[in-house]
Amino acid sequence: MIAKQIKGKDFYGLLAYNQKKVELGQAVVLDANIDLGSPVEMTKEFNLIRQLRPRLGKAVYHVSLNLPPGEKMNDKEFVSMGSDYLKGMGFDDNQYIMYRHDDRNHQHIHIVANRVKLSGALVSDSRDYERSERLVRKLEKKFGLSELPDASLEREAALTQKEIEKSLRTGNPPIKSLLQHHLREALKHSSTTEEFLNQLRSRDIRPKFNISKNTGRVSGISFKYEGVIYKGSSLGRKYSWNNIIKQIDYEQIRDGGVILENNHPEQGNKGVVAPDTGPSRNTIGKAKDAEGGTVQIGEKPKYDLGGTQKDGLDDEPFTPFKMELEDFDRWKRRKKRKKRRL
Repeated sequence: MIAKQIKGKDFYGLLAYNQKKVELGQAVVLDANIDLGSPVEMTKEFNLIRQLRPRLGKAVYHVSLNLPPGEKMNDKEFVSMGSDYLKGMGFDDNQYIMYRHDDRNHQHIHIVANRVKLSGALVSDSRDYERSERLVRKLEKKFGLSELPDASLEREAALTQKEIEKSLRTGNPPIKSLLQHHLREALKHSSTTEEFLNQLRSRDIRPKFNISKNTGRVSGISFKYEGVIYKGSSLGRKYSWNNIIKQIDYEQIRDGGVILENNHPEQGNKGVVAPDTGPSRNTIGKAKDAEGGTVQIGEKPKYDLGGTQKDGLDDEPFTPFKMELEDFDRWKRRKKRKKRRL
């Protein structure tokens, strides 16, 4: 299951959009703790509580919970799961309305909630993406939905939405999660730099060190695994070079030779550079690698985990990350054009 959260300023626009879906027979109201009525009437009720936090800009909380293709839930189960999600995210004393939408190939619900509690307290949005992902994994187990393969491996840097979607589609664990698992195990079974490098080699992980030509000091590390290059720190803080050497016995002068021996040359580092600093899939020639050096990009990516290639997602029936926002935006633009004509 995939959850997509958005925080906004305007209750009316969101409620009017959902009400239009209801009128067209494309949605139904599953549950609510406010009086149902017109979008204007429901907006007024939400805003009565919102006034308890007059300086709060984004009081609107909007989330969609999307089931994998082919999996079904009845309305009672959806209400139960939606309620568990709200409570798990801290919305245990808040106004809300829950809709089931029937305009996509996969089952999903939308929840509109007030971030201001009835008591006047505010629901925190600190690390809400990570908290949501952990909660969704629990709800998958509770309601018997498909679980992200080997999701327990991912405990450091969070998976991106595209990585989660790709894993659900293919049934294969994300490469990032597997690499994090191997690195965690390698560090667990290493006490010296040489042992750590031997562990990497035994797991088919190729390290690339950033080494100063003047001082010989190592300033960073990247890992190539399954054709993808990841900057160490992008996998989690514990995998940056500065933190790796806190977990093993490392000395620059003593270990310089073994590091140079295991530092794979740039011309052998062909592969896809993962997310933030990687080149596009069409790039041929030299490009920045994950630690700021250069790599030769000369082959079509085998994998893409950071959005550098769409990997056919737009053609898939299950693309919940858009969360119908394109429809919503088009609807709002049509409303504005009508107003201007009047």
